[in-house]
Amino acid sequence: MNAIVTESLAEFAGLLLSLVAAGLLTVVGALTESAGLANLLAGQSMLGLWELWMGAIALYAGVYLLGYKRVVAYAAAR
Repeated sequence: MNAIVTESLAEFAGLLLSLVAAGLLTVVGALTESAGLANLLAGQSMLGLWELWMGAIALYAGVYLLGYKRVVAYAAAR
């Protein structure tokens, strides 16, 4: 009985960590995309493009890899 509770708590902690990481990466990605667009419009094309690329990677990791593939998949399986 104790092993079942321990496994459930460990699984819940992993899910909670994935949810928090997905949220943080999504917010950071959106802010980076916004800064990149502002830099592109201000004429700093290399910095703007780099920020857009980094923002896209953060959004991909946050929304798709952690959010959809882990959190939503776990919720759908339960």
